[in-house]
Amino acid sequence: MKKILIANRGEIALRVMKTARKMGIKTVAVYSEIDRRSPHVKFADEAVCLGPAPSNESYLVIEKVIEAAKATGADGIHPGYGFLSENAEFAQQVTDNGITFIGPRPQAIKVMGNKLAAKEAVRGYKIPMVPGVEEAITDVAVAKKIAAKIGFPILIKASAGGGGKGMRVVDSIETLQEQMDRAISEAEAAFGDGSVFIEKYVESPRHIEIQILADSHDNVVHLFERECSVQRRHQKVVEEAPSSVLTPDIRKAMGEAAMKVAKACDYVGAGTVEFLLDEKMNFYFLEMNTRLQVEHPVTELITGVDLVEQQIKVARGEKLQFSQDDLSINGHALEVRVYAEDPLDNFMPSIGTLSTYKKPKGEGIRVDDGFEEGMEVPIHYDPMLSKLITYGKNREEVIQKMIDAIADYKIEGVSTTLSFGKFVCEHEAFRSGNFDTHFVKHYYSPAKLREQNAEEKRIAALVGLKLFLENQKELKLPESEVSNWQKNRAFQSD
Repeated sequence: MKKILIANRGEIALRVMKTARKMGIKTVAVYSEIDRRSPHVKFADEAVCLGPAPSNESYLVIEKVIEAAKATGADGIHPGYGFLSENAEFAQQVTDNGITFIGPRPQAIKVMGNKLAAKEAVRGYKIPMVPGVEEAITDVAVAKKIAAKIGFPILIKASAGGGGKGMRVVDSIETLQEQMDRAISEAEAAFGDGSVFIEKYVESPRHIEIQILADSHDNVVHLFERECSVQRRHQKVVEEAPSSVLTPDIRKAMGEAAMKVAKACDYVGAGTVEFLLDEKMNFYFLEMNTRLQVEHPVTELITGVDLVEQQIKVARGEKLQFSQDDLSINGHALEVRVYAEDPLDNFMPSIGTLSTYKKPKGEGIRVDDGFEEGMEVPIHYDPMLSKLITYGKNREEVIQKMIDAIADYKIEGVSTTLSFGKFVCEHEAFRSGNFDTHFVKHYYSPAKLREQNAEEKRIAALVGLKLFLENQKELKLPESEVSNWQKNRAFQSD
C-alpha cells in the first residue's frame, strides 16, 4: 500500500495522514468547497474536491470518493469515523473496485450496524445482554406486553443506529405510545429505518468500552477499556483510560467478552465493543462500533500502540506483531472533546471565525484538531473543534494537567465547551470516580457554570487587590503635589 485516500475531513483526516506519513505512505485528501483551506488539505500529498459544502453532496457521495481514489492512484481508503465509516455498501464498493478498505469486512459492518443483528450474532457466545426483546417491533400493543414482562423503566432504541437518535426512556405505560411514536419517527428520519426494540433500562449505568484489534490470521487482542460515562444527550464528551472502577478480574472478563464479539462476526481491524456496567458491577453487551473511535487517543497513550498504524498493517494482510500477554496498562489518559457550542445556552452550535486559536503545549498534552487561527467554523458538519488529551502516571495527575491545559487553550470568535470540560474535571463526583452516565443530568446546569465563572472572577479580583495593597508603598505618590525638581526650579528663579 503506497498511497491511501482518507475519506474524511478535519481532525481525523489529519490524524490518519500523520501516521501514514510516518509509515512512508503518500496521502490523498478529499474536501468540500468550504474546506478548501483546511489543514488536512494542506498536509496531504494530493487533494481532490468532492463538491459543495453539504455532506450529502460531497463526503457522503460514494461514487465521488471512489472516483477520487482511482484518479489519484490510491490503493487504499481509510474512512476515519463518521460519514461513510460504518457504511457496508461503501466498504463493498471500495473492495469491488480493487481498492483496499482500511476497516472491517462489509459483512461485519452490516451485522454490527444493526443492534438486533449484533445481538443475534453474539447470542451463542454466552455474552451477558440486557433483558429485553430481540426482534424489531412497531406495534404498541406488543410493546406494552414486553414492558409489562420486563418491568419499567424501559428503553426504546432504534435498531439501525446510535448516537442517541431514536432512543427514549419510558417510565410508565401511560407514556409508552407517545414515546414509541417519537422514537420510530426519529429513527426513520435519521436512518431511513423506523424499526425499534425494547430492553430493560439500566438506571445508573457506567458506559465502558473495550478496544479490540483483529487480523486476517485469526488473531484477536483487546487493548483494555475506556470509561465513557460522562455523556450529553447520549453523546460522549469526556473519556478516560483506564476506568477507575474496574477490578483486574472484571477487566479480564470484559476483554474476553469483547474478543468473543469480534470472533462472532469474523472481525478484522480495529473495533470497539461497548458495554453497560451496573451498580453491582454486572456488565452487559451494548453494541459494537466497526471503526476507529473518536476517543482512541487515550488507548494509544496507555498502551503505546498506534491504532491507525495497526489498521493499515492489518489491511495489508500483516499479522499482529504482539499478543495479549505483550499488552499492559501504563499510566492514565483523559480526553475532553472541545466543541464549538455554548454550554450556557443548552450547548447550541456556535458559528464564527477563530480570531484567536492558541493550543496548549507541554509534556503529556496532546491536541488532535483540524483548525487554525483565522478559519471559519462551518455549520454543515459536527461542531467538534478538537480533542484535548492529557497523559500522566495516575488519574489525579492527568485531571490536574487537563485543568491547566484548558486554561492555556485560547479560543476566541466562537463559544466552546472548554469551560464545561473544566467544570467536569473540578467536580467532586468526577474526581472521586463516583459517577455514571447521568453525570450531566445530576450535576451540571448553566447556572452552576455561571456561578463557577463568577467565583473565579471574584477570586481573581481579590488576588489583584491583595497584590495592589502589598505593593502600595512602591506605587504611592508623593504627599506633596509639588516635586523637589519644581521646588528647586522655583528657588533658582528667585
